Amino acid sequence: MRILFACVAGLSGMLIYLFAVLWAGDYVQLWHWALQVPFYVLAGFLWVFPVLRLIYWAARVTPPRRGAKDRAVRTRG
Repeated sequence: MRILFACVAGLSGMLIYLFAVLWAGDYVQLWHWALQVPFYVLAGFLWVFPVLRLIYWAARVTPPRRGAKDRAVRTRG
């Protein structure tokens, strides 16, 4: 049930994000190209963080802490 909810929430969220970026992109097109590039780079990557959290939640896995190194994974071989 969790995976189904994550799929529906993820697709809905991505559609909302897509429409928001497309709507903002209409205004960004009027800017100088040097200002457009950072906008589109950020817009291209910002969706990753909420989707990653949603994937971890759906898989019932705790996301790794920032800067923490998992030694158990490194020693497996």
